[in-house]
Amino acid sequence: MAAMFTCCLGCCGDGGSGHIPLKEMPTVQLDTHHMGTDVVIVKSGRRICGTGGCLANAPLHQNKSYFEFKIQSTGVWGIGVATQKVNLNQVPLGRDTNSLVLRHDGSVYHNNEEKNRLPANSLPQEGDIIGITYDHVELNLYLNGKNMHCPASGIRGTVYPVVYVDDSAILDCQFSDFYHTAPQGFEKILFEQQIF
Repeated sequence: MAAMFTCCLGCCGDGGSGHIPLKEMPTVQLDTHHMGTDVVIVKSGRRICGTGGCLANAPLHQNKSYFEFKIQSTGVWGIGVATQKVNLNQVPLGRDTNSLVLRHDGSVYHNNEEKNRLPANSLPQEGDIIGITYDHVELNLYLNGKNMHCPASGIRGTVYPVVYVDDSAILDCQFSDFYHTAPQGFEKILFEQQIF
């Protein structure tokens, strides 16, 4: 009996058996290390308020990513994708090659050029959910689950989800547990180690 007990301890214990404890996978959220100086991030990295922009903590490595933003309070805001070179203190984004964003007025900007525009009767309002798909070429927008057929492209390099706020806007981000079903073939953002 003592030999069996010793064997169990040797096999199951931390007896240098080479077992690596499982680590909890990180959560995709807004990254307080990559945000503007006047930005406030609350709700466990899911809500942005204040003035300025913030990147998510995970780049879009997989081929087809989907994420959502809910407008909690209107004002000046923008959502989309950006590289880590973007100036998160200068709003609105979309003024240079480092961001591609939908602005609160329905325009989609990249490199200070309007790339597309939401239909006039489809401007997002308080309480609306905006979904974004990105496939490393094209960004597409969904309003309350409906495809807006408003593609935009042009950004290059490693990009992250980005959001900016000003003028009392408050937005919540959803990187999983979506309000609406992700479009076919698109999925939540995965960390690189989850892809392989």
